[in-house]
Amino acid sequence: MTPVKFIEEMKKTLLLHAVAAHFSNGLIPVAVLYLLLALTSRDLFFEHTVEHLLVIVLLGIPVSFLTGIREWKKKYKGAKAPVFTKKIRLSALLFALCLISLSIRISLPEVMYGTGILFWIYNASLFAMLPVVVLLGHHGGKLAAGQRQEKFR
Repeated sequence: MTPVKFIEEMKKTLLLHAVAAHFSNGLIPVAVLYLLLALTSRDLFFEHTVEHLLVIVLLGIPVSFLTGIREWKKKYKGAKAPVFTKKIRLSALLFALCLISLSIRISLPEVMYGTGILFWIYNASLFAMLPVVVLLGHHGGKLAAGQRQEKFR
């Protein structure tokens, strides 16, 4: 396949929302793993990696959200089904949790040294992101499975 044909094929078949969603949502479990490693080992190099992952996730969430909205309007004609409302709310929650944890980490780099309220908010917001991405993936999977079933009917 020539590079030109490859690019043309990618333009036709690339699902930007799926790529953006899987990329950023896939980093959150890794960030939680590194946070657990930092908490158990007290090696703050692990936690420093969490910060880097959060920056990438925070930049990726708007891309995922906007491409999801575009696909919702295009494929589903903006239907007001509960699954879309849930995904929109979960996306906003994910962004807020990521913004909270990253804001704490950037404004207080030594947050992991302490045991105060910001330590607990930081850790809780990171851990809370995990079930949010699981639910986002679950609802996205239901939509994708429904589309596949429609194609084969």
